[in-house]
Amino acid sequence: MTVLSGEELERRGIRQVIDALRTVAGVSIAQVGSTGGIASIFLRGGESDYTTVLVDGVPFNQPGGAVDLASLTTDNVERIEVLRGPASVLYGSDAIAGVVQIFTRRGRGAPRTEIGFRAGVFGSVRPGPSGPVRGEATNAALEWQARVSGGSDQVRYAFGLSRIATEGLYTTDGARPFDNDYRNTVLNVQVRAVPDARTDAVLSVRYGDDTYHFPTDGGGQLVDRNAVQSQRSTALSLDLGRFVTDRVEARLLLAGHVTDGGVDDQPDDATDTLGFYGSESHATIERRRADGRVITHLPAGTAVVLGAQLEDQRQRGFSLFLSQFGLSSADDDHRRRSRAYYAQVQSDALGPFALNAGVRLEDNETFGTHWTARGGLVYRLVGGLRVRAVGGTGFKEPTFFENFATGFARGNPALRPERSVSAEVGLDHTIAGGNGAVAVTAFAQRFRDLIQYTFSPPAPTDPNFFNVAVADASGVELEGRLAATSTVTMNAGYTYLHTEVVDGGLDTGPCGTFTPGERLLRRPTHSGSVGLDLRPASRVGVRALARYVGERDDCDFGGFPAAPVVLESYTTVDLAAELDVVRTSPRATLTVRGENIFGADVRDAFNFPARGETLWVGVRVGHK
Repeated sequence: MTVLSGEELERRGIRQVIDALRTVAGVSIAQVGSTGGIASIFLRGGESDYTTVLVDGVPFNQPGGAVDLASLTTDNVERIEVLRGPASVLYGSDAIAGVVQIFTRRGRGAPRTEIGFRAGVFGSVRPGPSGPVRGEATNAALEWQARVSGGSDQVRYAFGLSRIATEGLYTTDGARPFDNDYRNTVLNVQVRAVPDARTDAVLSVRYGDDTYHFPTDGGGQLVDRNAVQSQRSTALSLDLGRFVTDRVEARLLLAGHVTDGGVDDQPDDATDTLGFYGSESHATIERRRADGRVITHLPAGTAVVLGAQLEDQRQRGFSLFLSQFGLSSADDDHRRRSRAYYAQVQSDALGPFALNAGVRLEDNETFGTHWTARGGLVYRLVGGLRVRAVGGTGFKEPTFFENFATGFARGNPALRPERSVSAEVGLDHTIAGGNGAVAVTAFAQRFRDLIQYTFSPPAPTDPNFFNVAVADASGVELEGRLAATSTVTMNAGYTYLHTEVVDGGLDTGPCGTFTPGERLLRRPTHSGSVGLDLRPASRVGVRALARYVGERDDCDFGGFPAAPVVLESYTTVDLAAELDVVRTSPRATLTVRGENIFGADVRDAFNFPARGETLWVGVRVGHK
């Protein structure tokens, strides 16, 4: 597991969760264009819907696993944990490749307030003969955040509010007729109550409201002046716990997440009346979950967990389409429920060995029952060396669209969940008298029953979705960290990843989702990062990060059929510095951050350039 602390991310000036995750070995991020564009995570070569994302225990994935990380910020975040490998035993569907957990900052001690503000400038892009190229205009962004926290031994609280407003990338001849702006407002609230030594309760609330204007089509071409995507998201969790005896702990987690949003693309002007010239779609997605578990703490470091989980999912929506052929519409309202039972044992009572084993039974209204299991063993040697081995299985339920679609596509209620089997071995070693650590991990995974869409089902009444494809992902991860002195810290990570489609299923073209013998799309074979943190003076901190992403296979979706392409490798360098101007309370700190300072051409998806050189200047003021 990799843990990223919120304080460290703040010192580096990292405000987006995706930018924090880019530095983690085994993680690949693909964002379609500029800030606010759809951002996907590929963990250990898995699909973009194979990673469970939790914020204070609330799942942010849509039913079926899809998750867009673009709106998640690091404001008021205490830490981010990245667990690699299948984790469906505890976390259920979608945790085929791993889990990303985001924990909100907790209040403690005397009341603290802090306000931060920063402004940024970055370049633009414009249409070129063979795709977007650098433009001449300069665009701007503004960000601010405020938080209040504190508390006593019985009650603790933390409140956070943040706002991001940024212009987009696209220009034409120095002007900005294509709206590519992005706005995001986030509110975080957490209250923790400890009425006695045996009882605790944590209430967490997160509300987000974001709007993204996108002028491009699926192939990255500038075609639309007023298409806008908006979303409002409310996440709520209540975590209750009590030690009923000195060794038996009971916990209940109630979690809910409601997403309300859609896309509005009105006609560009009065003459826009040909083809499909306007559309509007809206969806409300609800996930509600209750997870109860009993943890028995046995002697010699052994714990047994028995749990049960209930989940209710619902999706309601409608779509309207304007075309020269008339008005058409569609609506949907689907719901499904599941229940699960799981057990896990962890033990340090085996001398130099540590054991972890678990099993889960999922019972879903749509696909029936499914078993998953996971087991791990750690052997502790002398000198801070550990050898570990882990094996397990995972699963991902179909999406509502794959199960129940009507109209242009026909869903398949008989779909099975996609599933995986995984194994890994690794070494962990503590070095430099405990001031550093290195880790190496080799892993292999096979993904089965991958769901595919086909334009031509066997019969006109047959569905368009089937469980048919198989793919492999294997590789090696290296991580290292060293506190060389009290003022110098270094960290590094590297990933070698090999992916291959074993069975393409229904894909026969050169650029299908699963092309036999080819790599999985948008996943680099080689990637890595090197970071350096310096404290040359008591008031000054300097951080540098270099990140490399190797070549990736992709498709040019600008034509039909789509054509295979290769995304070029790139290396980015970021620099950040902070100066404590006032060290007494209230403190004042000046911050400067340069992103991609050498202007690398960053493209995580073909024809969708990311921001080039970006400069941020800001200030933080508060009682700490």
